[in-house]
Parts: sequence; C-alpha cells; structure tokens
Amino acid sequence: MAQHAVGIRSLAVSLPSIRHNNDYYREKYPELVAQAEQKSLGKWFSLDGSIPRNEFDLEMVPYLSDPFRGTVQRWVLSTKESPLMLQCRAVKDTLAAAKLSLEDVDLMLVASVWPEQIGFGDAAFLARELGFQGAAWNIDASCGSTLIALQTAYALVSAEQYHKVLVVISCSYSHFVPEHDTASWFLSDGAGAFVVSKLESNQGILGIKTVHAGALCDLIYPAIVKDIHGNLQVRMQVSKDANRLTRETAVEFLRTCCEGAINAAGVTLEQIDFFIFNTPTAWFARFCTSVLGINPERTIDLYSQYANIGPVLTVVNMYHAVQLGKIGENDLVLVYGFGAAGAASASVMRWGKVALGSAPIHKIESDLAVTSSRDRSKAFSF
Repeated sequence: MAQHAVGIRSLAVSLPSIRHNNDYYREKYPELVAQAEQKSLGKWFSLDGSIPRNEFDLEMVPYLSDPFRGTVQRWVLSTKESPLMLQCRAVKDTLAAAKLSLEDVDLMLVASVWPEQIGFGDAAFLARELGFQGAAWNIDASCGSTLIALQTAYALVSAEQYHKVLVVISCSYSHFVPEHDTASWFLSDGAGAFVVSKLESNQGILGIKTVHAGALCDLIYPAIVKDIHGNLQVRMQVSKDANRLTRETAVEFLRTCCEGAINAAGVTLEQIDFFIFNTPTAWFARFCTSVLGINPERTIDLYSQYANIGPVLTVVNMYHAVQLGKIGENDLVLVYGFGAAGAASASVMRWGKVALGSAPIHKIESDLAVTSSRDRSKAFSF
C-alpha cells in the first residue's frame, strides 16, 4: 500500500445515562438467571456438548459457569435519550478536541448498529440535526463498520477528494433486544466519533487488510414481532447456528486480517507497539493475544466496563489506550474489528498526536484484570 500521512486526529466517546450491573438482573429476573443456560446468551456462548477445539473455545471456558458470561456492566439508553443525541454529543466533543468547527469538515461518514430510522441510515438525519452543510452518507459493515469507515476516510483524504472527514459510530442494541432476552445482558449502547485528516509526514495508516464476513451472514437477523400490546416492533434475533459460526470463524478472521495488514504495512508482528481489538466478549482480548502469540500487556481490555457496544468498542478502546498512556505519538498500532454479515478488518498505523474529547466515564482503572466476578461491579469507583 502506498503510504500517505493520513490518520486519526481526534477521538470522542458518548455513553447513555443508565448503567446496569449484574445485580439488577438478578433482582429483576431471578428465574431467567437461574435458567440462563437454556436461554439465548447461554446457548450462544457455550461448548454445545463438545470439547474445546481452538483458542476461542479455550479462552471462553472459564466464563461458562457465569450466567452473564463475564459481563459486569452495560450502558443503556433511557426513554429520554436517543442514538442521535449520543451521536451529536460525540461529534461536538471530537471537533472540540481537534480544535475544529463543523464548517471545517467536508464529509461525514456515519455507521449505526442499528439505524434509528428503520430502512434508512442515520447520516442525513444527523447532518440535519447538526446543521451540517457538507457531504454525508452511511457506511454499513455491522460491528466491523468503524475500521471500514476509517479505511474509506483514509482513501478519500489520500486522494484529496476530501480533506477533513468526520466519522460517527453508534450502537443502540437496547432498542432491538429487550432486557428480558438474555442476549441483551452482554450488550450496551453508545456512540463514538473521530476526525480523519492529514498528519505529520511519518504518521497515519500504513497497511490495511479487509475481508467480507459472509460466513457470519446467518449469525443474527432482524425480525418483526408484536409486543404485549400488539404493536409491531423490530427485534434482533440470534440464529440457532450462532454458537457454531462464532466459534468456527474467529481464528481465521483474526489471522487473515492482522497478518494481511502487517504485511501491507511492511512491518513485523514484533514491531507493533500496541494492539487494539474490538472485544465483543469478556475473553476476546485473551483469545486474540493467544492466537497472535503476543503479551496480553500489549493490548487493552475494557469489556468489564462497557460490555459489547458493537462497532463503538473500537473507538472506546482506542480512546482509553490514549487516555491511559498505553499508546502515544509515533507508536505502531494495530487495530482489528469484525462484524457479522459485515466485514473483518485490521489497520496498522503510526499513531499521531490524537486529541481526546471529554472522558465518557469518571474513571478507568489502568490495571484492569481480564477476569470477572460477582463483586466486580462494586469494585470500581465512578
């Protein structure tokens, strides 16, 4: 890949106001917790009567005795909040951090899982809400959207078709998976935003490898259902093959994308200073470090703080890696993410001087352990 000095200039994360820990579900849904292994979350992440077959299975095993599969807390939209509100807040924060105004931006790329308006992406709605006058369109690669949007922005800025691209990512699982569905117990809502522009001559994206995730097309799907009042609603459904598909494809996607991006960048695995994975489960960071053979200290795992926020996880992990001083200017960083029925992608970049928006939560412990326990949610200070 031809090297252009284009990359991320600023980052921001926006969370909803409601935070649920595991005691919330134990108290409200004691029967569901007791029957968790027969419900959707328990079936999705299990060995399904088989022995561990790969690194994903091995890293999952310690969490199979936990009905929440290692999830500690999740962030959920209140009835007074919307994904659009979170998107607007993230946009304002990342622009302020970059010392830019909305008028300085000439393109906005928006990825939403799922869009607030069914059948339409959020780009035009967000542009209207912000009063944005530039170009705006949607990017869709499900939970892999963040890196696809980054790749698209990189290409357009490198080609000088646009100069400053605003990328906005959001996730609103709670609107499509009700809390009485145990699958919701490892899902969160949130939004993130970042600016992509030219950087110093030696910085920016160096190599990318992206593949489609067609093998995961049948993992999840939307369905029209009726609520208790007979009203039609869209709900996210987990397929009966979700467990098998997740376990069988994880290793190949990770290796193909990470090795491909490293080769495209002309560097080696050992030269990468830090790795950022999208951590959709409590064991995913450990799984990635095991497959790639790297020290777990060379990555970040905030699953216990955030649960699964879909594509926003990538933004969250990049944000806190900078905030905690784990990566800094001129470090070589590899970022990997994937999404069912979307894409898997990895980017290697020479990190620039990335400015941060206001902190999304009051405190993040710098020495978070990967393990989880019943009392983990009470151990953090906020």
